[in-house]
Amino acid sequence: MSASLISQARELDATDPLRAFRDQFYIPRTEDGQEQVYLVGNSLGLQPKLTAEYVVQELEAWRTLGVRGHFSGAHPWMPYHEFLTEPMARIVGGLPAEVVVMNSLTTNLHLMLASFFRPRGRRTKILIESGAFPSDHIAVESQLRWHGLTPQEHLLVGSPGPGAACLSMDHWCELIERHREELAVILLPGVQYYTGQVFDFARLTKLAHEHGIIVGFDLAHAAGNLELKLHEWDVDFAVWCTYKYLNSGPGSVGGCFVHQRHSSNTELVRLAGWWGHDKTTRFLMRPEFNPIPTAEGWQLSNPPILSLAAIRASLEVFDRAGGMAPLVAKSRRLTGWFDMLVQANLGDSLEILTPAERGCQLSLRSRDPRLPGKIVKQRLDAAGFETDWREPDVIRAAPVPLYNRFSDVAAFVEQLVRIRSG
Repeated sequence: MSASLISQARELDATDPLRAFRDQFYIPRTEDGQEQVYLVGNSLGLQPKLTAEYVVQELEAWRTLGVRGHFSGAHPWMPYHEFLTEPMARIVGGLPAEVVVMNSLTTNLHLMLASFFRPRGRRTKILIESGAFPSDHIAVESQLRWHGLTPQEHLLVGSPGPGAACLSMDHWCELIERHREELAVILLPGVQYYTGQVFDFARLTKLAHEHGIIVGFDLAHAAGNLELKLHEWDVDFAVWCTYKYLNSGPGSVGGCFVHQRHSSNTELVRLAGWWGHDKTTRFLMRPEFNPIPTAEGWQLSNPPILSLAAIRASLEVFDRAGGMAPLVAKSRRLTGWFDMLVQANLGDSLEILTPAERGCQLSLRSRDPRLPGKIVKQRLDAAGFETDWREPDVIRAAPVPLYNRFSDVAAFVEQLVRIRSG
């Protein structure tokens, strides 16, 4: 790394008020024992050191208490998901009654669509984006078919114009206006996984509601990355995973938001399960379903406690850091500096697809036909720089404010310069 860049990075790291939080995470190491430059928290977040302690607590409770652990011990398992409700609500900007940690993202998406996609009359269409994550696209198509509708006729897909990577919010609004009489549900990402573009939650939700359209968001790349205000923005529902920016471990339990005007409506149609039944009468074991009048009313069954323990550990780290506001402030400085270094040093060989409306992630595409993106990725891997590849031609790099440093970004850009220079 050049001396001037090292000096600048060290100065920025030294004045970073969140610098101590890196030490609360395990940083993977290369084969020669050096810390990786880990820029892939948008795919799998690093493990907080607190995680093992919290998981072992529940293993110990299982060992010593057996079945009594459901009702005894420091964190009884019966209400364990409730220990996560308030901190998770702070992450997504919801009221506690609007948030529940349960299931996986796609399971939660199906549950939400079962309640909120109720095609009637002309309102039979769902709007998604052309680059939607495959699981969202597949889930939406299957919901249409479940209702006897064909995706060819009832799935509306918004696409960027020729040569564009991102679809502008003006274009989205035009689409909504044009199809306002046909749309039943709009499902969009909070952050587009491929480009890193952030969608305008408030504007799109307000416009959709003016036309009686339900709005839901997939927050897989937004929860723990952006400062969200789901309740204030009046979003109808949202779903997310917790293993990316929320650092809960591979395949961990997801989260769900249902606005209080819906979650309090116990008459709302849903695919129901025992765990969503009123807690005071649940163990009377009657066949009638009396849903909890919160987002908990969409629960199906008791959750995996060891996974919830890992989520609880990560959410505690977020709270110790002061919540999303200081993390987003650092993210803007960190990713902004990253953007500037790439453009200043690699602007002729790397294209940044990600617009200014973004979170941590920058999506990079090689401009050099002699150096395809896959080759760049392979050389980054070999040098101990962890990023991820998305077909057909994008390297995604996400400096996460909880554990990434300005010196990580500087080292990454310097490595890209070396790769370009051969």
